[in-house]
Amino acid sequence: MNFWLKSLRGQLILLSLLIVNIPILVAGYVMKQNAEQSLLEEKRGKLAAIAYILDTRLGPDGFDGILLRNGAALLSREEKIKILNKELEGISDEIAASSPGLGAGMYSRELDAIITYGPASDFGYTVGRSIEETHPGRLVMTNNQFRVEFGSLVRGNIMNAMRPIVREEKVIGYIFINELTDDIQNQLADMDRGLLISITIGILISGLLVLRLTSDILKNVQVVIRGVRRLRFNLHQHITGVRGEMGEVASTINELAVALGDARTLSENIMESIADGIIAVDMNGKITAFNKAAERMTGYSVQEVIGEYYEDLFIQDVDFKSQLLKTLRTGETCIGGQTSYPILHGKIWISVSTSMLRDIDGIVLGAVLVFEDLTERKRLEEQVNRADRLATLGELMAGVAHEIRNPLTSITGFLQYFQNAGSDEERNTYLPLLLREADRMNRIIETLLYFSRPCPKTEALTDLAKVLQDTMILLQSQVKRCGIVFETMIAENLPQVYLDDEQFKQIFLNLLINSLQAIEKNGIIRVKAGYQAETDTIEIAFIDSGPGIPEAIRDKVFDPFFTTKQTGTGLGLAVVQRIVAARGGQIDIEDNPDGGAVIRITIPRIYHQGEKCYVNEKNIDS
Repeated sequence: MNFWLKSLRGQLILLSLLIVNIPILVAGYVMKQNAEQSLLEEKRGKLAAIAYILDTRLGPDGFDGILLRNGAALLSREEKIKILNKELEGISDEIAASSPGLGAGMYSRELDAIITYGPASDFGYTVGRSIEETHPGRLVMTNNQFRVEFGSLVRGNIMNAMRPIVREEKVIGYIFINELTDDIQNQLADMDRGLLISITIGILISGLLVLRLTSDILKNVQVVIRGVRRLRFNLHQHITGVRGEMGEVASTINELAVALGDARTLSENIMESIADGIIAVDMNGKITAFNKAAERMTGYSVQEVIGEYYEDLFIQDVDFKSQLLKTLRTGETCIGGQTSYPILHGKIWISVSTSMLRDIDGIVLGAVLVFEDLTERKRLEEQVNRADRLATLGELMAGVAHEIRNPLTSITGFLQYFQNAGSDEERNTYLPLLLREADRMNRIIETLLYFSRPCPKTEALTDLAKVLQDTMILLQSQVKRCGIVFETMIAENLPQVYLDDEQFKQIFLNLLINSLQAIEKNGIIRVKAGYQAETDTIEIAFIDSGPGIPEAIRDKVFDPFFTTKQTGTGLGLAVVQRIVAARGGQIDIEDNPDGGAVIRITIPRIYHQGEKCYVNEKNIDS
């Protein structure tokens, strides 16, 4: 039997039977489902209409109205059930008598009991009973939804329709109408018998036809099979001696064999002609493919590397992390990454992409590396960056010369004057001025040095809210004198972060002083701080009621030596931006809708610097 099913003849017979009989089965099943659905929908609609009539007969006041009319509101549960049953039993019996096999009744949610179940002569003994906790009637009352269930009772299989009783937007119970479903089952059984007879006839007819047709087909198939086996050893040995549709199959196989031979040569040519380097390894990490571009870029020949372990040739540097081997071991691909890559004599800078190497069935064969030499491009980028740095340095030096020239001119002029003339009174008057100008140059140079070279940091877990409050205390006297009010809105869940509190105190002090100088007198400075969970950042905003910052100069306020003040150096905001950027943050300027400016600082709760990663574990889930 097993052999017969595995043979082509057996499979063709089985396939034909399936082709013939599946439509018959599907059609029969659909017909059965449609007939059953139609019958059930008819019954459902009938029972729903009867339930509605019974609900209407109950009256608008429901069970409570009956109890009030009979003065039974304070009676026991059993007495209430008796009174309700007496009032409603006739209605249930009347409804039940309208159709043979019909059952009708009501259930009270408050009394948790069956009130009526007609015909009372058959089901009156159930009055006063409670339904089980798993009974679908409880779902009807809970969800306030009409429901139809099938079940088996003492009198046989029934369709049970349950309608919630709602009075004054409150479910007070439900009405159940049920009917025997034996007639439906009988009709479905007749349909099943007819369907079975049709399937049997179809199987017999299709079996006889298939047996007659398979003989010639199998002869041609055997010819094709023998020809395909010969193609395993010679792609140019064509299949002949077959006609009809199988002849077309044979011709197609012959064409495919020729195309396969050509494609094998073409794929090899493409790999050798591509400009990017390609290296493939098997599951053990041995090199299986190495194109000419890889030879040119690495300095190795294909004869030197094929069959060798990739790790032995390219992982001489312990600090080098091979993306190809990572992909091979973990399956994680890399697209367009850039890294320094060891070659035979030195290193090159490459763009690298890796992926798993699979056969046509999706089975993993190894991994493949595609890389491009970016060494020359990297050198050109460094030249451009160096030119940009030199241009920036030129602008910076021009600013330094401009800022220092003015006080230096004053100092030189007074010294020349005092060299030839000048009284003691003049010296006493102007020497303090000379000292102030010298101090001004010194401050410019100190700020410039701070801006231009790495500054020492003492980083620790810091409460930014406390740093903000301490900074504002330093300015309280000046704030009161100018009639300015501080308003603070600092979130309670503000997490602590690793940073230099003195540097950030300098940031806050610079920004608050700028706001004070912009307002001059009688204004408000709001300081807001909060944690943004979606971006895992801390946001601090300084909002003042001053004249604001014109949009035309916003791009310049962080440039060294740019200032709108008569006595400013123009380095304060440049230093602020440098500290914030060094912490991985960002500073932005916006308009205050109520007038004034908004300076917004955003810093990450976690930031990477070199090989270090600063994380506040205590607030990791804040």
